[in-house]
Amino acid sequence: MDLRMDLLVSGCEELGIPLSERQVEQFATYFDLLAEWNQKINLTAIDDLMGVQTKHFLDSLVGLSLIREELKNSALPLARLRAIDVGSGAGFPGLPLKIVWPELRLVLLDGTGKKVRFLEEVVSALKLTGVDVVQGRAEELGQSELYRDQFDLVVARAVARLDTLVEYLLPFARQRGYVMAYKGPGAGEEFMEARKAIDLLGGEVVRFAPVTVPHLDEERRILLIKKPRRTPPQYPRGQGLPRKSPLG
Repeated sequence: MDLRMDLLVSGCEELGIPLSERQVEQFATYFDLLAEWNQKINLTAIDDLMGVQTKHFLDSLVGLSLIREELKNSALPLARLRAIDVGSGAGFPGLPLKIVWPELRLVLLDGTGKKVRFLEEVVSALKLTGVDVVQGRAEELGQSELYRDQFDLVVARAVARLDTLVEYLLPFARQRGYVMAYKGPGAGEEFMEARKAIDLLGGEVVRFAPVTVPHLDEERRILLIKKPRRTPPQYPRGQGLPRKSPLG
């Protein structure tokens, strides 16, 4: 077991996520690739060992207990859940979730070719199965029959303000599926501004919960949205409108 990952291991114990030796080694390999690639392309401003373990790995995993608790009360099968990480970037939160939840069927979506190639290398190096890496824009793929209404779980972290983000995410969720957004300071104000958009797009807020990331003294919140109704067909809008003119 890679002893460099001690913060990750102890943090996962606090979160109730036991890690196997293989999973620890997968996280260590992921870190090594992230540090290597970050010298060539701009993946993240945080690439030191402590920062990656806390602000990337553990921060990505802090929402796991919330979604699993919610899924126990739904008809969605945990073993065959299909998820998409929108604006995946360097792979957060999708890849850490996949490592600790191996049966998850996952799509990593990003619009930047270099980041897509990085994600493909990580998936290959970690020997992850059931993961597809896709290059594209959320506004376009959210209107594609291959991706729209296709996912039980849609996740995103550090992509956009909530009133913009929900227009990117909710079209991907199938009816009775879920959206889980990771947010930091200022999320309360964002949430108030996004409530109208969430309702308009077919969503219903289940949880807006403060969460504690082990070894990290920073405010974090998880927004969990259920989708009881279909998203109206005109959303997501194209031509950058979700950012230029948020629905909220």
